[in-house]
Amino acid sequence: MREEVRGLMRRVQLLAALVAFVALTACNDGGLPPGGTYQSFSGVVVDAATNQPISGALVTVDTVLTQTTDASGKFAFDRVPVGDIDYQVTVPKDTYKPYSASAHLAPDKPLSITVSLTH
Repeated sequence: MREEVRGLMRRVQLLAALVAFVALTACNDGGLPPGGTYQSFSGVVVDAATNQPISGALVTVDTVLTQTTDASGKFAFDRVPVGDIDYQVTVPKDTYKPYSASAHLAPDKPLSITVSLTH
């Protein structure tokens, strides 16, 4: 009887380990790019007429990532998935026209841009 109980316990432990393994491997989200396929994207937002920096502008990448420009008009994203990206720049007080553009983010080269906003 004890051997049967030990055998049953061993099967239960093996089954529990198998369930845990399957659960952990199912957590891998294949929708996210694999590690190492990110790049930095940064820049500065300026007034088109005066070339002065615009602080407080909202920069949005692919409708998901957002940054607000600092006092010198600069923004920076450390980890953006490589490939074609869409970005928008808006100023909350509607003093400037919204700006939208696309760019290609290469895996081997950070991208830095200058955005000139008009009234």
